[in-house]
Amino acid sequence: MGCGSSYLLSRLIAAFWTKHFYIPATGVPASELLFAPEETLRRIGAEQIVLMSRSGETTETMRVAELLKSHKTVQTLAVTCNPKSELENLCMHTFMMDWADEKSTVMTRSFTAILLAFQRLALEFVGDELLSAALGELPKVGQKWLDANGKRIQEFATKRKFTDYVFLGQGVHYWLAEEAALKVTEMSSSYAQVYHSLEFRHGPRSIAGPETLITFYMSDAARNAEITLARELKALGAAVFVIVNRASDELKDCDLVLELGLDAPESARYAMTAIPAHLLGMGVGLRKGLDPDSPRNLTRAVVLSSKFRKRLGSKTSKTKRRRA
Repeated sequence: MGCGSSYLLSRLIAAFWTKHFYIPATGVPASELLFAPEETLRRIGAEQIVLMSRSGETTETMRVAELLKSHKTVQTLAVTCNPKSELENLCMHTFMMDWADEKSTVMTRSFTAILLAFQRLALEFVGDELLSAALGELPKVGQKWLDANGKRIQEFATKRKFTDYVFLGQGVHYWLAEEAALKVTEMSSSYAQVYHSLEFRHGPRSIAGPETLITFYMSDAARNAEITLARELKALGAAVFVIVNRASDELKDCDLVLELGLDAPESARYAMTAIPAHLLGMGVGLRKGLDPDSPRNLTRAVVLSSKFRKRLGSKTSKTKRRRA
């Protein structure tokens, strides 16, 4: 569980664990546990709860940690990049990743680092030598890929102007699309939407046109269907950006095609797949004259006023009384 990118990260990790390792997992926003704790815990049946917060100071996450202390059957793990966080004292265990922090308000390095860490953690439960080797090579091959493609993404973002940004993905890739939309929204104050790829046909495709950039996160399973959809949307006049491991001639008319080109299982590509959105958001933000590292109206941690914290506390107290 978490808030913002930390919440989307929890959904991504849970989807990855469930798909590739058959480890039952789900992700929820902190507010669901805060305002409906018994209902949420009963629905998800969780025995172990991971509380993700880069800053370790997010008010909703801190309040949930306090609330869960009364649930003796639930183990809690704090994941944070802040060695001075009070969250560590509220949870049973802590996974400290202070080396993965960044100065930016927006989560970039910390997002991919925590994702990779939890992929490694899953390998402790289920051995997979092929995935382990691929993850070990990822920093090296990822840097090479970034050197070759980083400028392409930024140049595209700075030269083309769009009114709408749409991100599409299936399965685990849906949560990469969700995170991408949040990144572009944060870093460039742009309007972004997210859909499961084929759901875009069912109504949303009415916005397809020259002022809309539609980005596909193509998965191995849905690749053929998504290529067909990409060509349909291009024919409608939309700009199409595709992120795929191996491109085919069918995608040659798209406005920008990024090949990951990894000789690795799909499960090892997720962290690298997340990076293009960081560069896209940065490029669009710079084109608008904004500071992508310090988006307006945002702070590194959402720390609410004492007045609001008291309201959250009173809600928690009422929940405890009803349970008693």
